[in-house]
Amino acid sequence: GLVPCAPFEPSTAFTVRSLELYRSLHLRSPHLALQPFVKGLCDIQGQPFHQTWSKQFSIAYDLYLSVLGQVEAKVLATLGRNKAGWRLKNACPACTYCLEDEPELAFKMLVTMDGNDSLKRVARRDVRRKVGEDGHPTLGHLKELQDRREVGKDYYLSQEEMDKWEKEQDVPAPMMLDAGATGTIGEEDRNPCVSQWHNMSSKLTARMWGIFEETSLFLSLCRHGFALVVLDMVRSGEKSKYALAVVDKLLDAFGDQIACGYNIGCRFATTLDQSPLGPRARELKYRSLVGSFHGHAHNRLCQLSNLATYVKGLGLEDLEGCKRMFSRSNALASSTRYASVFHHRQKIEQYFKHMDSMETMASLSKFIADNYRQALSIIDTATDVQTLMDDHSITDSGIFGQWLEEERTYLKGLAKEPVEEMLAIDYYQALLNREKLENLRTTYIQYQPETHSFSQAPKQKGKRNASTETKLWHTTELFNNNLKAVMVLEENMGIENRWEPGSKEWADAALVASNHRYQRCLNRLESLIVSRMFELSKMNMAQTGYKLRKHICKSLQTQSQAIKAALEKFNTAATAMKPPRSPLNWDQVVEYAFLADFDLPRDTRQDICSKPWAQPVPRAIMHQWFKIERAKEEVQRLDVEIRRLVTFIRDEQAFLDHHQTLISATDPVLAFHLGCYASCQTQFFDLHLKRLQRLQDNSRVTTSTAPGMPISKVLIVEQAATSSKINMPITTSATGPFDARDTLDTEDDDGDSDEEDDKGLQGDDDVDLEDREQVLVEYDLASYLDDRG
Repeated sequence: GLVPCAPFEPSTAFTVRSLELYRSLHLRSPHLALQPFVKGLCDIQGQPFHQTWSKQFSIAYDLYLSVLGQVEAKVLATLGRNKAGWRLKNACPACTYCLEDEPELAFKMLVTMDGNDSLKRVARRDVRRKVGEDGHPTLGHLKELQDRREVGKDYYLSQEEMDKWEKEQDVPAPMMLDAGATGTIGEEDRNPCVSQWHNMSSKLTARMWGIFEETSLFLSLCRHGFALVVLDMVRSGEKSKYALAVVDKLLDAFGDQIACGYNIGCRFATTLDQSPLGPRARELKYRSLVGSFHGHAHNRLCQLSNLATYVKGLGLEDLEGCKRMFSRSNALASSTRYASVFHHRQKIEQYFKHMDSMETMASLSKFIADNYRQALSIIDTATDVQTLMDDHSITDSGIFGQWLEEERTYLKGLAKEPVEEMLAIDYYQALLNREKLENLRTTYIQYQPETHSFSQAPKQKGKRNASTETKLWHTTELFNNNLKAVMVLEENMGIENRWEPGSKEWADAALVASNHRYQRCLNRLESLIVSRMFELSKMNMAQTGYKLRKHICKSLQTQSQAIKAALEKFNTAATAMKPPRSPLNWDQVVEYAFLADFDLPRDTRQDICSKPWAQPVPRAIMHQWFKIERAKEEVQRLDVEIRRLVTFIRDEQAFLDHHQTLISATDPVLAFHLGCYASCQTQFFDLHLKRLQRLQDNSRVTTSTAPGMPISKVLIVEQAATSSKINMPITTSATGPFDARDTLDTEDDDGDSDEEDDKGLQGDDDVDLEDREQVLVEYDLASYLDDRG
């Protein structure tokens, strides 16, 4: 068939097979833009390239995609899958196809969300720039043509759904969450890593707004990689409104017990809690967490509450799926950077739709099988961990949870000050300031005695900042304010006689203030060094990937600058002590490798050198024990997901076959397209069953692959409901030029490669390699498309 470029009397048309070929190639390799493909067609036809042909091909391609979309919409309407939110609620069979009588999981849904600025779109402006009032050139006017076409409703959130959260600003002083919190504020402690994360600030991306219309893409995925929600960030940075809009949508679709990983999840938890969405999130037990990759750049105190390793019920999920997806979707950047609003969104929507149906769905069972094997390998280390526990006299594994609480309490204590000491120090400092201001005030009066009357402010103009009269006036105001503070402190502390220099109270307060200054500098330095050593232990740990090591190293470089500043303040406070304490130098600090070598805490309020959780070996045992616990949770979740997937395969296949048979008698054309849809939906079912059968062949795997009964009966038809099992041997079906048998019999769960594809072609005993290549060469794509209508 031909697709024209104009509605009336078109002079140019493109074949359907050319359009379909470009669609398939572009989705598989997003680097392939439209114009190079048209140039390639010209080269094949022996024709010189004209720019007009690219525009015409773009028009025909839009029409072709529109036709495909209308056909799909009619098929979905026939199946009852055209309701708003249906795709989101059924995005992933392993996450959403819940069964009756299945074990209850700590989190019903594990998702992740993040922003990415690779898919920016340049705003179309007038190239003629004007000069502003300040003499600097200004950007030209926007000349974007209004395009009312809509695309991507199933994936994209509307601008209205995002803008309703516009007024929700980021909380300036986020609170720390308790380990067992569900998104609510626990103790009134400032988040210790708030100053490290500024990706929610619009100021960092304000310079881009004049150049780019869409500055970033915000994405949410389930733990298996299926796209849930997509948003365009328009002329802004990573504002909280985007994350709030995603959470609102997820709560509508999936309900309670959702755990979401976000690189600034600790900060966003407080923003969510104090937003209008907070009560609903608390009611539905929404949990905001930090992904494993970003977690090691957060403060240690934040890690104890939000890091995946220490979150009960999370399993082995790292909550970093968005980063893996962005590493692939970045290939779209070159073809979307200068596209129109419509085409920018069209390409992104087509890409994620293709990824869900052809990539993520194909690797779903591989994800499950690989995670199962990984979990079993971690559980195998339980014997070694038990041996180490016996060697270090650790009789009960429950002590590890207590160690985490002790470490959390210790780190929180370093940031707190005793109330009594603080009041005494504040009062002592206020008296010192009062004495200093009194002396300064007396000096100004002696220098210019005629201005000692303070009934009104000085009347001189233009020289107030430099005049003695002004300085005297300001000093008097500060003196009066300080005197009020002294009186308030005396009232709160119950002091009847004001402390004077030389009195016992004055001397005691001076000593406490000096010790406090030293102690505060010491606590700050200790906290930074202890956190640094814990991060170093993770970076030097076996099986820590190269990228994670570099990420931790970068965070340690930033932390080292803070250590240098804290060390300088510590040495200043140490020399002011009576008697003076020994200063530290940088070489001593950087050589600390373990807490056993670190004698600095012995001067603090708490000596943690003798604590078992501060020793290298017991700490490593604790970390491995938590990994084993997470691995056990992963096995439990995978057992649930395997039954969900097997049941979905049974029900989906029966549901589609039933409707195709039902419609074929009344509407053969629609039945044909429904068959094409069914072929696409079920093309990986045999592959999934084979992978699960291979996994079940492992004697240590005790999971059941018997289909269950879904809670939702939408897919249930009579023949599916009466079937209690699925035949695990593979039944192949050829829907095109490639036989599914070739891929299934030789598919390797460790990954796909060109060598494996070649082995797959050689795996058929009935057709040799030369004959198979001849079949593939002679098979005409046009015939294939004609066969599919």
